[in-house]
Amino acid sequence: MNLQELSEHVAREFEKAFGRPPRWIVAAPGRVNVIGEHIDYNDGFVLPMAIEYYAVMAADRPPGGGAMLHIRSTAQKEAASIDTSKPVTTSPLKWSNYPRGVVAGFAARGLNPGGLDVLLHSTVPLGGGLSSSAALEVSTATLVEAVAGTKIDPVEKALLCQKAEHEFAGVPCGIMDQFVSVMGRQSHLLLLDCRSRKTELVPMSDPSVELLITNTNVRHELGISQYARRRAQCEAAASILGLPSLRDASADALEKHKSQMDGEVFRRARHVIGEIERTVQAAESIRASNWPETGALMYASHRSLRDDYEVSCAEMDALVEIAESIGLDGGVYGCRMTGGGFGGCTVALVKSDSVSAITKKLAAGYKAKTGLEATIFGSRPAGGARVIKG
Repeated sequence: MNLQELSEHVAREFEKAFGRPPRWIVAAPGRVNVIGEHIDYNDGFVLPMAIEYYAVMAADRPPGGGAMLHIRSTAQKEAASIDTSKPVTTSPLKWSNYPRGVVAGFAARGLNPGGLDVLLHSTVPLGGGLSSSAALEVSTATLVEAVAGTKIDPVEKALLCQKAEHEFAGVPCGIMDQFVSVMGRQSHLLLLDCRSRKTELVPMSDPSVELLITNTNVRHELGISQYARRRAQCEAAASILGLPSLRDASADALEKHKSQMDGEVFRRARHVIGEIERTVQAAESIRASNWPETGALMYASHRSLRDDYEVSCAEMDALVEIAESIGLDGGVYGCRMTGGGFGGCTVALVKSDSVSAITKKLAAGYKAKTGLEATIFGSRPAGGARVIKG
């Protein structure tokens, strides 16, 4: 379903659930990061795009009025209830803390949505590193804006959603996910400077290419603890280099200080320095529609994440190896893991007219190598959050 069809579907589901049509419908996309992994907390550059998969919310005022905001999700058994007449706090119902944090953030700015009946339906795959949580947060923020009849600054909106994830969901995420869900534009990637928070749209309108996202459908439990460890290692490397972050580090300076670093710390820093450079280069090659160069940078990114940052896994490596074996003759320019690692998704830059054949080869090859079924879908760069009705 395209977004219009999806919105109409959610409107019908709202009417089934609540017995009346919705007054507001909003949507916010998930995202895939094309290149620039584990860079956001090192103040570097990332190059994500919004994908054509969305968290959609349909809403109306409750017939009896009141201050209760009820959110029913098509993916959750238990509904979320938020009393907007009181300070909003966290809930044992974990999924509800993402919208709760957003409502709290708006309340702190004097924008209270009041009582609402809400139906949430999301097509963003859960647990695949495609920012289903950011899509939920930004969808909630967009709904509050629509209900309040006002818009806040897009950067402020993204930071409000990030704060909700930090303080209510307990996830120390960077700024990339929320920024691209708010500010994505159709047929463009978003080059984000994670230090200055400046964004630059990178056109990707060539119809001959698209991105193919493959979900390994595995998630190794190492992720959260290993994320914190790598973040600390990056901070240690920056301290040895006498820098506030690895953003300003160079490969030469790192090599000169190699003897002062633990081997792991050195490799982590080498990944970050190289990945920042690759991301800037990829933005330029995409602007020039130089797809072979873009693909080569994606493969180099994966090798660095696998060998230096050590956040890949056998299943992700298998998918990248299969993509490489298909090669340019088969329509694949490049492929890499995307997201935090230890499972989740890979992203491949492919020829549009080869998508069907590549999908079959990836699925068959992955099943043969791992015994697992992959979920594969394509996307072109999508637009960011929007109000569809209201």
